[in-house]
Amino acid sequence: MYVLEEKIYFYLLAIIPVVILLFTFLQLWKKRTQKKFADAPLMKRLSPEASTFKPLLKLITLLLAFTCLSFALVNPKLGTKLETVKREGVDIVFAVDVSKSMLAEDITPNRLEKAKRLISETINQLAGDRIGIIAYAGEAFPQLPITTDYAAAKMFLQGMNTDMLSSQGTAIGDAIDMAKDYFNDEEQTNKILVIVSDGEDHQKSINQPIEEAIEKGIRIVTIGVGTAKGGPIPIKRNGITETYKKDRQGETVITKLDETTLKDIAEESNGAYINGSSTSEVISFMKDFLGQLDKKEFETKQFADYKSQFQWFLGAAILFLILDLLFLERKTSWVRKLNLFNEKNEK
Repeated sequence: MYVLEEKIYFYLLAIIPVVILLFTFLQLWKKRTQKKFADAPLMKRLSPEASTFKPLLKLITLLLAFTCLSFALVNPKLGTKLETVKREGVDIVFAVDVSKSMLAEDITPNRLEKAKRLISETINQLAGDRIGIIAYAGEAFPQLPITTDYAAAKMFLQGMNTDMLSSQGTAIGDAIDMAKDYFNDEEQTNKILVIVSDGEDHQKSINQPIEEAIEKGIRIVTIGVGTAKGGPIPIKRNGITETYKKDRQGETVITKLDETTLKDIAEESNGAYINGSSTSEVISFMKDFLGQLDKKEFETKQFADYKSQFQWFLGAAILFLILDLLFLERKTSWVRKLNLFNEKNEK
C-alpha cells in the first residue's frame, strides 16, 4: 500500500511537454539558420565534432531528472506492514438526492452542490466512524459500501450528479430500503442514516420502509436543502442556462423545499431534522448528535509504518543531472573510432 503525500507537485510534470516543444522549435530554427550560411555537407566539414544525437540525449536525461525530482517532492510512502487497528465509532450512511430538482439554484450554487459540501464537511469532523454513500432519484443506487476510507468517500461524493440515474423522481423510500442492507446486524453499532434532500417525495407512502428501518435500529437524520420559496430547475448547455424545466401545460416548474416530509421521517425514526442553509450550523448539529451516541468498538485492518521513498527519486534525479553535465554536444572520440556507419574521413 502506498500514499502520495504531496500530490500537488505532480502539476510540475506539465512543464515537460512545454520543454519538448521548445526544444523541437529550437532545433528547427537552428537548421533553417544554418542552411542560410552553408549546405549540409559543408556544415559537416566546418563542424565535424558536432553531434545530432547528443542534444536529444541531454534533453532526455534532463527531463528524467526533472521527473524524478517531481516524484521526490510528492514523497511517495510505502506501508511496511498490515496491522489490525481497533476503532470506536458509529455506522453512518449518507443518502444523497440526485434528482433534477436538486439543480435548483435557490441555494448557491445549487442544491446538489450544497448537499455535497454539507456531507464533505461532516466527514471532515468524523474520527473512527464508518461511512457509506447511496445516491437516489427515481430509484436508489449504491455508491460506496461501509468503509473507513474517508478519502474514497469524498472522491465518490464529488463524482455524483443528476445524470447518474436515468430514472427520475425522488424515491426516499427506496433509499431507506437500500440503507438497511448497508448495516451489519451482527454488530451492535449505532446505525445512522443521513438523508440530504429537498424533501420532494414522489412515492405514495414511505411508512413501511421507515417502520422496517426502526425495527433494525436505524435512526434517520434528515437535512433539508432548498428554500420554502423554491426556484425553477435550469436546463443548461456548456454551463449556460438555456431554459427552465416546464410541466405538460408549458408552465415553468417551481420546486420547493418540503420540510414537513423530512421532519416527519426524522420524528418517526427517533432521529432529527435540520435545515441545511447554514453549513456551520449543520456541522455543529451533526457533531453534537453523533457525540451523544454510544460508540461501538470494531476492528479494521490497515497498513502502518509508512516510510518515505523520496530519497530514491532524489538520488536518481542527481544521477541524471550528473550524466547531463557529462554529455557534451559533440561526438565522443571512441565512438567515432568505431566508425559504426562506415563514414569516410574527408580531408
